[in-house]
Formats: sequence, structure tokens, C-alpha cells
Amino acid sequence: MERLRIDKWLWAARFYKTRSLAADEIGKHRVQVNGDVAKASREVKAGDTVTLRQGAVERTVLVRGLSGQRGPAPVAQQLYEETAESLAAQAAAREQRRLGGSEPALAIEQGRPTKRQRRQLDDHASGGWGSRWSASVDDEDDSD
Repeated sequence: MERLRIDKWLWAARFYKTRSLAADEIGKHRVQVNGDVAKASREVKAGDTVTLRQGAVERTVLVRGLSGQRGPAPVAQQLYEETAESLAAQAAAREQRRLGGSEPALAIEQGRPTKRQRRQLDDHASGGWGSRWSASVDDEDDSD
């Protein structure tokens, strides 16, 4: 086997769980072969450079072997070799995620506050029940 479709190779090398997911990512122009945007039918051969984006990380790999079957992970890892720049970019992204803390949206506890939390918010904002405005007979007598 000298050549293999890129979608089938990406699936066999375990970059994507299904071949249709690989084809979808290729259709979104997230996969390049030798610097050119690829189509799902594009054939790769040993020695080609494949650049793909998985989430926020862009990976660059060299095709070392071809396989039309999806095998175990150790066998799939022999089909490619990741470049040093790609490994450094992954390590930098991993470190950035670790140092960056959590996503701001994750700081929100559970959406809408419960009745108890709402009361606590109201008490805190207005100073408690005693400072709330209420219409009473005493207030009218003070205006005389």
C-alpha cells in the first residue's frame, strides 16, 4: 500500500474516533497536507506532513506508515511522528491551561440563585429587613 485517503489514515492513526468525524474536520479546513488544505479524498504517502487542529492545539505530524485498519494505540502511534515544534506548542498550551485557572463561566455556581440565596443577597444589598421601606401609620404622622 503506497497511498491512502487522508480521512482513513487519520482514523487509523487514532486522531479521530470515526472516519466521518475525520471527514467533517477535513471539510472544515482544519487539516492540511504538505501546507495545502486537504479534501477527504486526498491521498497521503509516507513522508508527507499533516497539520491538524484539535481544539485549541494545532498538531503537525510526519506520516511514517500507512494502515487501512484501525488498530491498538501503540500500533497507531507508529504510523506518525510528531514534530518537535508541535510537541513544544502542546506543552505550552497545557501549561497555559494549568496556570490560567478555570474558565470564567465555570465560576458561576448553579445558574439562578435559590430562594435562600436570593434572601441573603437582598439582605446584604439593602442592609436587612429593618431598613426596607414600608408604608405605616407612623410615617404619615411625621409629615404633620
